[in-house]
Amino acid sequence: MTLSRRVRPRTPKGRAREVARRLAETYPDAVCELDHTSAYELLTATILSAQTTDVRVNMVTPGLFAKYPTPADLARADPSDLEDIIRSTGFYQNKTKSLIGMATALVDRFGGEVPSALEDLVTIPGVGRKTGNVVRSVWFDLPGLPVDTHVTRLSKRLGLTAHDDPVKIELELNGYLPAKERGRFSLRMILHGRRVCFARTPDCASCVLEDICPSSRLPHRRGRARSRPRDVNP
Repeated sequence: MTLSRRVRPRTPKGRAREVARRLAETYPDAVCELDHTSAYELLTATILSAQTTDVRVNMVTPGLFAKYPTPADLARADPSDLEDIIRSTGFYQNKTKSLIGMATALVDRFGGEVPSALEDLVTIPGVGRKTGNVVRSVWFDLPGLPVDTHVTRLSKRLGLTAHDDPVKIELELNGYLPAKERGRFSLRMILHGRRVCFARTPDCASCVLEDICPSSRLPHRRGRARSRPRDVNP
């Protein structure tokens, strides 16, 4: 794939938009890698994805949804049975409490449906802004920019933010990007973090953003990167 690399923006906003443009060319078909067929399944899978991989979650959820196909079923789950199903995802006791609490909230307060408003989503047990924004952007196709460890790391390396707090990063990036592009931007940043911009040894030589990245580790860039953002190693 050949990308135009002539644009070298000088501001974080300009850089964010150029990053978004290049990543859209590189990952045009980026999708959420958590398997799901409903908002309830996506919400459940996202809660399970904390501190584990999407691959691991996708190994667990078929059996989970077969046994608990609706929020009402999950709300009535025996905690020990649920723990056995999700044990391999790690932190299974806390996740069991979150999942049953989430399902109970959906049944008791939202008629068994997953709400689309972020202010409602974050009142549900186990759901923070990142999880809420995943559901909003992926399932409901509404504005939402999930900030995970990959988005945090890449945003700092690219000089898009100086913040460490995910909420502050989200709000800053929101100011740089059109609302309709935020969810896809997050998905593409996550893919780029998984495939190229690794936490410890980023593959700068293969990176489509290398020439505009102030954290490039290639020799010809070191002299130009005078104010290099601190790397984040989650």
